[in-house]
Amino acid sequence: MKTRLFKILLIESVLAVFMSYTSGVFAEVNVNIGIGMPLPSVVIAAPPAVVLIPSTYVYFVPDVGVDIFFYHGHWYRPHHGHYYRATSYDGPWVSIAHSAVPRPILYVPSDFRRVPPGHQRIHHGDLMKNWETWEKEKHWDKQASARQAKEGHGGSGGNGGNGGGKGGGKGKR
Repeated sequence: MKTRLFKILLIESVLAVFMSYTSGVFAEVNVNIGIGMPLPSVVIAAPPAVVLIPSTYVYFVPDVGVDIFFYHGHWYRPHHGHYYRATSYDGPWVSIAHSAVPRPILYVPSDFRRVPPGHQRIHHGDLMKNWETWEKEKHWDKQASARQAKEGHGGSGGNGGNGGGKGGGKGKR
């Protein structure tokens, strides 16, 4: 009886060790299954600063060798026709269907790394604290309008010099 109990405990122990060892391997394999090719890892030593892509609410990380975007609370990484999303700049990255990629990410201008004067780097902490408010309140649109007004003409003329007027552009975009 003791021998049989010992054998059962031994087999269960071996299976437990085997299962715990292979579960990490399966998790690693799951990341690569179904995406066609593995996503190369990128090491970002510290929370990255980002730069706003003009006329969008998409931000990009300028100091890494791959494209990493932030939009609506998620990080996106295109790679060889596939898209990956994460809740943190350093992953874990999950493959997502093309139909799940937000349109602003799909249509980032090809020259997005060419940043016009007046655009500054935004610290990671500021982005995390403020991105939602900035989008809701159209912060960057207001800054661009103010910058245009400061530089002169303020865009289309005809409303005097006050830049105001009823309607404030609601529904114009």
